[in-house]
Amino acid sequence: MSEEMKKEGLFSVIKYEGDNDTFIWKHPIEDFNYGSQLIVHESQEAVFFKDGQALDTFGPGRYTLETQNLPLIGKAYKLATGPQSPFHAEVYFINKTVQMAIKWGTPDKVRFIDPLTGTPLDLGASGEMNVQVSNSRNLLIQLVGTMKGIAWEDGPGFTKSLQESFRPLISTAVKTNLPAVIKEQAIDILEIDSNLGLISDNLREKILPGFEEYGLTIPQFYVTSVVLPENDPNFKRIRELHTITLQTRIIQAEATVKTAQAQSEAQYRTAQEQSKAAIEVAHREAELQKQTTETEILKREAERKIIAAQADAEAAKMAGLTEAEIMRAKGYNQKDVLQAEVQKAYAEGIGNMGPEVSNGGGG
Repeated sequence: MSEEMKKEGLFSVIKYEGDNDTFIWKHPIEDFNYGSQLIVHESQEAVFFKDGQALDTFGPGRYTLETQNLPLIGKAYKLATGPQSPFHAEVYFINKTVQMAIKWGTPDKVRFIDPLTGTPLDLGASGEMNVQVSNSRNLLIQLVGTMKGIAWEDGPGFTKSLQESFRPLISTAVKTNLPAVIKEQAIDILEIDSNLGLISDNLREKILPGFEEYGLTIPQFYVTSVVLPENDPNFKRIRELHTITLQTRIIQAEATVKTAQAQSEAQYRTAQEQSKAAIEVAHREAELQKQTTETEILKREAERKIIAAQADAEAAKMAGLTEAEIMRAKGYNQKDVLQAEVQKAYAEGIGNMGPEVSNGGGG
Protein backbone atom coordinates (compact mmCIF):
# COMPACT_ATOMS: atom_id res chain seq x y z
CA MET A 1 0.00 0.00 0.00
CA SER A 2 1.39 3.42 -0.94
CA GLU A 3 1.89 6.15 1.67
CA GLU A 4 -0.64 8.29 -0.20
CA MET A 5 -3.27 5.53 0.01
CA LYS A 6 -2.57 5.05 3.72
CA LYS A 7 -3.07 8.76 4.36
CA GLU A 8 -6.33 8.78 2.46
CA GLY A 9 -7.51 5.62 4.21
CA LEU A 10 -7.55 3.64 0.97
CA PHE A 11 -6.81 -0.06 0.79
CA SER A 12 -5.19 -1.86 -2.13
CA VAL A 13 -5.79 -5.56 -1.20
CA ILE A 14 -9.12 -6.77 0.14
CA LYS A 15 -9.24 -10.31 1.61
CA TYR A 16 -10.12 -12.36 4.70
CA GLU A 17 -7.66 -14.83 6.22
CA GLY A 18 -9.54 -15.66 9.43
CA ASP A 19 -10.68 -18.97 10.89
CA ASN A 20 -13.46 -21.17 9.56
CA ASP A 21 -15.83 -20.70 12.49
CA THR A 22 -17.00 -17.30 11.29
CA PHE A 23 -20.15 -17.02 9.22
CA ILE A 24 -19.73 -13.38 8.20
CA TRP A 25 -16.72 -11.10 8.56
CA LYS A 26 -16.74 -7.39 7.81
CA HIS A 27 -13.57 -5.91 6.35
CA PRO A 28 -12.36 -3.11 8.68
CA ILE A 29 -11.63 -0.69 5.82
CA GLU A 30 -14.54 0.98 4.04
CA ASP A 31 -12.74 3.27 1.59
CA PHE A 32 -11.30 1.69 -1.55
CA ASN A 33 -10.16 2.77 -4.96
CA TYR A 34 -10.55 1.36 -8.43
CA GLY A 35 -7.59 -0.87 -9.19
CA SER A 36 -7.59 -2.49 -5.73
CA GLN A 37 -7.22 -6.28 -5.61
CA LEU A 38 -10.05 -8.40 -4.19
CA ILE A 39 -9.10 -11.95 -3.16
CA VAL A 40 -11.92 -14.38 -2.38
CA HIS A 41 -10.84 -17.83 -1.18
CA GLU A 42 -12.56 -21.13 -1.87
CA SER A 43 -15.82 -21.56 0.09
CA GLN A 44 -16.02 -17.76 0.48
CA GLU A 45 -18.21 -15.12 -1.07
CA ALA A 46 -17.62 -11.34 -0.94
CA VAL A 47 -20.50 -8.88 -1.03
CA PHE A 48 -20.20 -5.10 -1.35
CA PHE A 49 -22.73 -3.37 0.88
CA LYS A 50 -23.81 0.26 0.82
CA ASP A 51 -26.53 2.06 2.76
CA GLY A 52 -28.32 -1.13 3.68
CA GLN A 53 -28.19 -2.57 0.17
CA ALA A 54 -26.32 -5.69 -0.91
CA LEU A 55 -24.75 -4.78 -4.25
CA ASP A 56 -21.98 -6.49 -6.22
CA THR A 57 -21.14 -10.10 -5.29
CA PHE A 58 -17.94 -12.07 -5.98
CA GLY A 59 -17.25 -15.80 -5.77
CA PRO A 60 -13.83 -17.47 -5.29
CA GLY A 61 -11.04 -15.82 -7.31
CA ARG A 62 -8.78 -12.76 -7.64
CA TYR A 63 -10.31 -9.58 -9.02
CA THR A 64 -9.08 -6.13 -9.98
CA LEU A 65 -11.87 -3.77 -9.02
CA GLU A 66 -13.04 -1.88 -12.08
CA THR A 67 -16.29 -0.38 -13.26
CA GLN A 68 -16.90 -3.52 -15.33
CA ASN A 69 -17.08 -5.79 -12.28
CA LEU A 70 -18.67 -3.22 -9.95
CA PRO A 71 -21.68 -2.28 -12.07
CA LEU A 72 -24.12 -1.89 -9.20
CA ILE A 73 -21.86 0.35 -7.13
CA GLY A 74 -20.92 2.37 -10.20
CA LYS A 75 -24.57 2.77 -11.22
CA ALA A 76 -25.84 3.61 -7.76
CA TYR A 77 -23.24 6.19 -6.89
CA LYS A 78 -21.93 7.37 -10.25
CA LEU A 79 -18.35 6.80 -9.19
CA ALA A 80 -15.45 8.31 -11.05
CA THR A 81 -13.66 5.84 -13.25
CA GLY A 82 -10.04 6.91 -12.90
CA PRO A 83 -7.47 4.27 -11.92
CA GLN A 84 -7.07 5.80 -8.47
CA SER A 85 -10.66 6.99 -7.99
CA PRO A 86 -11.83 6.20 -4.44
CA PHE A 87 -15.20 4.84 -3.40
CA HIS A 88 -16.81 4.05 -0.06
CA ALA A 89 -18.44 0.66 0.66
CA GLU A 90 -18.59 -2.07 3.23
CA VAL A 91 -17.21 -5.46 2.21
CA TYR A 92 -18.50 -8.61 3.89
CA PHE A 93 -16.89 -12.01 3.48
CA ILE A 94 -19.36 -14.90 3.86
CA ASN A 95 -18.10 -18.34 4.84
CA LYS A 96 -19.96 -20.94 2.75
CA THR A 97 -18.52 -24.03 4.45
CA VAL A 98 -20.70 -26.23 6.63
CA GLN A 99 -20.33 -25.29 10.28
CA MET A 100 -20.12 -28.66 12.02
CA ALA A 101 -21.34 -29.91 15.39
CA ILE A 102 -23.05 -26.71 16.56
CA LYS A 103 -24.63 -27.53 19.89
CA TRP A 104 -28.21 -26.73 20.83
CA GLY A 105 -30.43 -27.45 23.81
CA THR A 106 -33.74 -26.50 25.39
CA PRO A 107 -33.20 -24.12 28.33
CA ASP A 108 -36.53 -25.19 29.82
CA LYS A 109 -38.25 -28.54 30.15
CA VAL A 110 -40.65 -29.79 27.50
CA ARG A 111 -44.06 -30.88 28.81
CA PHE A 112 -45.16 -34.26 27.48
CA ILE A 113 -48.39 -36.13 28.29
CA ASP A 114 -47.96 -39.89 28.20
CA PRO A 115 -50.72 -41.15 25.85
CA LEU A 116 -51.17 -44.47 27.67
CA THR A 117 -51.57 -43.17 31.22
CA GLY A 118 -52.31 -39.47 30.70
CA THR A 119 -49.41 -38.69 33.05
CA PRO A 120 -47.62 -35.33 32.52
CA LEU A 121 -43.84 -35.56 32.25
CA ASP A 122 -41.14 -32.90 31.85
CA LEU A 123 -38.47 -33.80 29.30
CA GLY A 124 -35.20 -32.17 28.32
CA ALA A 125 -33.60 -32.33 24.87
CA SER A 126 -30.23 -31.42 23.41
CA GLY A 127 -28.08 -32.20 20.42
CA GLU A 128 -25.98 -30.87 17.58
CA MET A 129 -26.57 -29.55 14.10
CA ASN A 130 -24.64 -28.53 11.01
CA VAL A 131 -25.39 -25.08 9.58
CA GLN A 132 -24.46 -23.55 6.23
CA VAL A 133 -25.08 -20.24 4.49
CA SER A 134 -27.40 -20.83 1.53
CA ASN A 135 -28.24 -17.24 0.56
CA SER A 136 -25.56 -14.67 1.39
CA ARG A 137 -27.60 -11.63 0.42
CA ASN A 138 -30.57 -12.72 2.46
CA LEU A 139 -28.39 -13.33 5.52
CA LEU A 140 -26.79 -9.90 5.19
CA ILE A 141 -30.09 -8.09 4.79
CA GLN A 142 -31.73 -9.94 7.70
CA LEU A 143 -28.93 -9.89 10.26
CA VAL A 144 -26.10 -7.55 9.37
CA GLY A 145 -26.07 -3.95 10.56
CA THR A 146 -23.12 -1.90 11.64
CA MET A 147 -21.19 -4.82 13.05
CA LYS A 148 -17.83 -6.45 12.71
CA GLY A 149 -19.16 -9.89 11.89
CA ILE A 150 -21.29 -12.85 12.85
CA ALA A 151 -20.31 -16.14 14.47
CA TRP A 152 -22.45 -18.81 16.10
CA GLU A 153 -21.15 -17.93 19.55
CA ASP A 154 -19.93 -14.63 20.96
CA GLY A 155 -16.25 -13.96 20.50
CA PRO A 156 -13.71 -11.17 20.32
CA GLY A 157 -14.30 -8.87 17.39
CA PHE A 158 -17.92 -9.95 16.84
CA THR A 159 -21.02 -7.96 17.67
CA LYS A 160 -23.64 -10.57 16.83
CA SER A 161 -24.11 -14.23 17.74
CA LEU A 162 -26.28 -16.53 15.64
CA GLN A 163 -26.79 -18.64 18.73
CA GLU A 164 -28.57 -15.78 20.43
CA SER A 165 -30.59 -15.07 17.29
CA PHE A 166 -31.77 -18.64 16.76
CA ARG A 167 -32.02 -19.98 20.32
CA PRO A 168 -35.68 -18.89 20.67
CA LEU A 169 -36.55 -20.41 17.29
CA ILE A 170 -34.96 -23.77 18.15
CA SER A 171 -36.41 -23.85 21.66
CA THR A 172 -39.93 -23.06 20.45
CA ALA A 173 -39.76 -25.59 17.61
CA VAL A 174 -38.51 -28.36 19.91
CA LYS A 175 -41.08 -27.63 22.62
CA THR A 176 -43.89 -27.60 20.10
CA ASN A 177 -42.89 -30.56 17.99
CA LEU A 178 -41.03 -33.02 20.24
CA PRO A 179 -44.18 -34.20 22.09
CA ALA A 180 -46.11 -34.28 18.80
CA VAL A 181 -43.47 -36.43 17.09
CA ILE A 182 -43.42 -38.91 19.98
CA LYS A 183 -47.20 -39.28 19.80
CA GLU A 184 -47.49 -39.35 16.01
CA GLN A 185 -44.81 -42.01 15.68
CA ALA A 186 -46.20 -44.00 18.65
CA ILE A 187 -42.80 -44.00 20.36
CA ASP A 188 -42.62 -45.62 23.78
CA ILE A 189 -41.15 -42.99 26.11
CA LEU A 190 -38.94 -45.65 27.71
CA GLU A 191 -37.55 -46.67 24.32
CA ILE A 192 -36.94 -43.15 23.09
CA ASP A 193 -33.17 -43.55 22.69
CA SER A 194 -33.68 -46.12 19.94
CA ASN A 195 -35.81 -43.60 18.02
CA LEU A 196 -33.54 -40.54 18.14
CA GLY A 197 -32.88 -40.72 14.39
CA LEU A 198 -36.59 -40.60 13.62
CA ILE A 199 -37.11 -37.73 16.07
CA SER A 200 -34.13 -35.84 14.62
CA ASP A 201 -35.46 -36.02 11.05
CA ASN A 202 -38.91 -34.82 12.10
CA LEU A 203 -37.58 -31.89 14.15
CA ARG A 204 -35.25 -30.82 11.33
CA GLU A 205 -38.24 -30.50 9.00
CA LYS A 206 -39.95 -28.23 11.54
CA ILE A 207 -36.92 -26.05 12.31
CA LEU A 208 -35.49 -25.68 8.78
CA PRO A 209 -38.01 -23.09 7.44
CA GLY A 210 -37.10 -20.64 10.22
CA PHE A 211 -33.42 -20.81 9.25
CA GLU A 212 -34.14 -20.53 5.53
CA GLU A 213 -35.82 -17.17 6.11
CA TYR A 214 -32.39 -15.89 7.14
CA GLY A 215 -30.45 -17.42 4.25
CA LEU A 216 -29.26 -20.43 6.23
CA THR A 217 -29.82 -24.16 5.84
CA ILE A 218 -29.44 -27.14 8.17
CA PRO A 219 -27.89 -30.10 6.29
CA GLN A 220 -28.08 -32.25 9.42
CA PHE A 221 -29.91 -31.94 12.73
CA TYR A 222 -29.32 -34.40 15.56
CA VAL A 223 -31.14 -35.03 18.81
CA THR A 224 -28.43 -36.74 20.84
CA SER A 225 -30.21 -36.87 24.18
CA VAL A 226 -33.72 -36.77 25.62
CA VAL A 227 -33.53 -36.40 29.39
CA LEU A 228 -36.23 -38.35 31.24
CA PRO A 229 -37.50 -37.34 34.72
CA GLU A 230 -36.09 -40.34 36.56
CA ASN A 231 -36.94 -38.93 40.02
CA ASP A 232 -40.53 -38.05 39.17
CA PRO A 233 -42.96 -40.45 40.97
CA ASN A 234 -45.23 -40.38 37.93
CA PHE A 235 -42.38 -41.50 35.72
CA LYS A 236 -41.41 -44.24 38.18
CA ARG A 237 -45.01 -45.50 38.02
CA ILE A 238 -44.88 -45.53 34.23
CA ARG A 239 -41.64 -47.52 34.38
CA GLU A 240 -43.28 -50.05 36.75
CA LEU A 241 -46.27 -50.40 34.44
CA HIS A 242 -43.91 -50.84 31.53
CA THR A 243 -42.10 -53.63 33.40
CA ILE A 244 -45.39 -55.39 34.17
CA THR A 245 -46.51 -55.02 30.57
CA LEU A 246 -43.19 -56.36 29.35
CA GLN A 247 -43.40 -59.37 31.66
CA THR A 248 -46.96 -60.05 30.47
CA ARG A 249 -45.79 -59.90 26.88
CA ILE A 250 -42.98 -62.32 27.67
CA ILE A 251 -45.40 -64.78 29.29
CA GLN A 252 -47.77 -64.49 26.34
CA ALA A 253 -44.92 -64.94 23.92
CA GLU A 254 -43.68 -68.03 25.76
CA ALA A 255 -47.22 -69.47 25.77
CA THR A 256 -47.50 -68.80 22.06
CA VAL A 257 -44.19 -70.54 21.47
CA LYS A 258 -45.24 -73.57 23.51
CA THR A 259 -48.56 -73.77 21.68
CA ALA A 260 -46.79 -73.54 18.37
CA GLN A 261 -44.35 -76.26 19.44
CA ALA A 262 -47.21 -78.54 20.54
CA GLN A 263 -49.02 -77.95 17.27
CA SER A 264 -45.84 -78.63 15.38
CA GLU A 265 -45.25 -81.89 17.26
CA ALA A 266 -48.86 -82.99 16.66
CA GLN A 267 -48.52 -82.16 12.99
CA TYR A 268 -45.26 -84.11 12.87
CA ARG A 269 -46.85 -87.18 14.47
CA THR A 270 -49.81 -86.96 12.10
CA ALA A 271 -47.45 -86.70 9.17
CA GLN A 272 -45.50 -89.73 10.43
CA GLU A 273 -48.69 -91.79 10.78
CA GLN A 274 -49.88 -90.73 7.36
CA SER A 275 -46.52 -91.64 5.88
CA LYS A 276 -46.53 -95.04 7.63
CA ALA A 277 -50.07 -95.76 6.40
CA ALA A 278 -49.10 -94.78 2.87
CA ILE A 279 -46.11 -97.14 3.01
CA GLU A 280 -48.31 -100.02 4.22
CA VAL A 281 -50.83 -99.37 1.45
CA ALA A 282 -48.00 -99.39 -1.07
CA HIS A 283 -46.70 -102.72 0.31
CA ARG A 284 -50.18 -104.28 0.11
CA GLU A 285 -50.66 -103.06 -3.41
CA ALA A 286 -47.28 -104.49 -4.40
CA GLU A 287 -48.12 -107.88 -2.83
CA LEU A 288 -51.51 -107.95 -4.51
CA GLN A 289 -49.86 -107.11 -7.79
CA LYS A 290 -47.40 -109.94 -7.25
CA GLN A 291 -50.18 -112.44 -6.48
CA THR A 292 -52.15 -111.28 -9.47
CA THR A 293 -49.10 -111.77 -11.66
CA GLU A 294 -48.47 -115.33 -10.36
CA THR A 295 -52.15 -116.29 -10.85
CA GLU A 296 -52.01 -114.93 -14.35
CA ILE A 297 -48.89 -117.00 -15.09
CA LEU A 298 -50.52 -120.22 -13.78
CA LYS A 299 -53.63 -119.48 -15.78
CA ARG A 300 -51.61 -118.96 -18.91
CA GLU A 301 -49.67 -122.21 -18.26
CA ALA A 302 -52.90 -124.17 -17.80
CA GLU A 303 -54.26 -122.73 -21.01
CA ARG A 304 -51.06 -123.71 -22.80
CA LYS A 305 -51.31 -127.33 -21.53
CA ILE A 306 -54.96 -127.57 -22.57
CA ILE A 307 -54.09 -126.36 -26.03
CA ALA A 308 -51.20 -128.87 -26.23
CA ALA A 309 -53.45 -131.75 -25.09
CA GLN A 310 -56.07 -130.79 -27.60
CA ALA A 311 -53.41 -130.74 -30.30
CA ASP A 312 -52.16 -134.21 -29.28
CA ALA A 313 -55.69 -135.62 -29.27
CA GLU A 314 -56.37 -134.18 -32.65
CA ALA A 315 -53.12 -135.63 -33.98
CA ALA A 316 -53.97 -139.07 -32.59
CA LYS A 317 -57.40 -138.90 -34.07
CA MET A 318 -56.00 -137.96 -37.42
CA ALA A 319 -53.46 -140.82 -37.19
CA GLY A 320 -56.24 -143.38 -36.54
CA LEU A 321 -58.28 -142.24 -39.47
CA THR A 322 -55.29 -142.44 -41.75
CA GLU A 323 -54.49 -146.10 -40.80
CA ALA A 324 -58.11 -147.20 -41.42
CA GLU A 325 -58.12 -145.50 -44.78
CA ILE A 326 -54.92 -147.37 -45.76
CA MET A 327 -56.43 -150.75 -44.81
CA ARG A 328 -59.57 -150.07 -46.77
CA ALA A 329 -57.44 -149.19 -49.74
CA LYS A 330 -55.79 -152.67 -49.53
CA GLY A 331 -59.13 -154.52 -49.39
CA TYR A 332 -59.37 -155.05 -45.66
CA ASN A 333 -62.48 -154.44 -43.65
CA GLN A 334 -63.27 -154.36 -39.96
CA LYS A 335 -64.02 -158.12 -39.81
CA ASP A 336 -60.63 -158.91 -41.31
CA VAL A 337 -58.99 -156.69 -38.76
CA LEU A 338 -60.74 -158.48 -35.89
CA GLN A 339 -59.76 -161.93 -37.23
CA ALA A 340 -56.20 -160.83 -37.62
CA GLU A 341 -56.17 -159.58 -34.07
CA VAL A 342 -57.56 -162.93 -32.78
CA GLN A 343 -54.97 -164.92 -34.70
CA LYS A 344 -52.26 -162.68 -33.42
CA ALA A 345 -53.38 -163.14 -29.85
CA TYR A 346 -53.62 -166.95 -30.28
CA ALA A 347 -50.14 -167.10 -31.69
CA GLU A 348 -48.73 -165.07 -28.84
CA GLY A 349 -50.51 -167.42 -26.37
CA ILE A 350 -48.94 -170.57 -27.85
CA GLY A 351 -45.54 -169.00 -27.80
CA ASN A 352 -45.88 -168.33 -24.11
CA MET A 353 -46.79 -172.00 -23.29
CA GLY A 354 -43.41 -173.44 -24.43
CA PRO A 355 -42.27 -176.69 -26.25
CA GLU A 356 -44.55 -179.02 -24.27
CA VAL A 357 -47.59 -177.74 -26.04
CA SER A 358 -45.97 -178.02 -29.42
CA ASN A 359 -45.08 -181.79 -28.78
CA GLY A 360 -48.57 -182.81 -27.77
CA GLY A 361 -47.89 -182.93 -24.02
CA GLY A 362 -46.31 -186.52 -24.02
CA GLY A 363 -43.23 -187.50 -22.21
